Amino acid sequence: MEGIPDIEPYQARYRDLGQEMAKPEFFRDQAQMARVSREHRKLQQIIECHAELKRLDREITDLREMIIAPDAEEELKEIAQAELPEQETRFAELKEKILFAMIPPDATDSRNTIVEIRAGAGGNEASLFAGDLYRMYQRYAEFNSWKVEPMSSNPSELGGFKEVCFLVKGEEVYRKLRYESGVHRVQRVPVTESAGRIHTSTVTVAMMPEAEEVDVDIDPNDLKITTMRASGAGGQHVNKTDSAVRIVHRQSGETVYCADDRSQFKNREKALKVLYSRLLEKKRREEQEKYAAKRKSQIGTGDRSERIRTYNFPQGRVTDHRIGLTLLTLPQVMEGHLNPVVESLQKAEYEGKLEELMQGKLV
Repeated sequence: MEGIPDIEPYQARYRDLGQEMAKPEFFRDQAQMARVSREHRKLQQIIECHAELKRLDREITDLREMIIAPDAEEELKEIAQAELPEQETRFAELKEKILFAMIPPDATDSRNTIVEIRAGAGGNEASLFAGDLYRMYQRYAEFNSWKVEPMSSNPSELGGFKEVCFLVKGEEVYRKLRYESGVHRVQRVPVTESAGRIHTSTVTVAMMPEAEEVDVDIDPNDLKITTMRASGAGGQHVNKTDSAVRIVHRQSGETVYCADDRSQFKNREKALKVLYSRLLEKKRREEQEKYAAKRKSQIGTGDRSERIRTYNFPQGRVTDHRIGLTLLTLPQVMEGHLNPVVESLQKAEYEGKLEELMQGKLV
């Protein structure tokens, strides 16, 4: 069928998985069994949808031939003309469904996400906006029934954050949040500006899928773990117990500091979680950059140096530079209503992947 990739690779993979599932040892590894079973079910759905699509294609062809047949009865032609639009609509809907299903999912889409927000250029105003973004993502998490778990923070004097890190847990968190990595630019009159001039500041956001130890191989000897007394606001335990933890990964130079919890063990656990996720994201970025060089266009690699969005407060405007999207709903966006932005980015990425799928690059 025109516009549909060859189904044979999917059928071949379906047969291979069926043979794997028939082996006695298949049931020994529960995690592997669940993964293979899910993939097998998805392939079965694709194959069944493809068969239904072929049936509809033949039916539409027959209806069209009936309409133009010179020797066909007028009553049959009228029936064919009445049925054709409905069948064409069903065909279009099923075609879109099967094309979407044929695009391989990202293995990290369903994972929890570690979010790091850092104030960039702009001094106190950048720190204040970092706090605004933190609240925006908290609200977005609430709308999606996700849970936010604080990990570490470095508050600024005026109430924002020089740096804040937190974990978002829930269903398909990374699938939606991964588009947020990059530089966020804000244009507004700071609260400290007496002359009413508009300032431009930046905040860096990093979205990292929560890593599992199997994702990144770390030699314990490469870790330098130091405990110390926490400093800054935080209660009576501050400066009295060695609860703060700093972990340095010697090979990469990555450093993680965590002091938000009273427990040294919990701070160590959180710091390790952030370190694993940073190293996984670094690995993913390197792979994406190699792949991106072969692509005509891309939404973005998630690089922290890439300016992705501008929040213009005087005009109430949000602009996503990757896809040229402009929304005049800044107050709603800052309250966590990010779906219009996320859905537009997902659509743009879907269209790019669909083009590659049709060229046989994603099968």
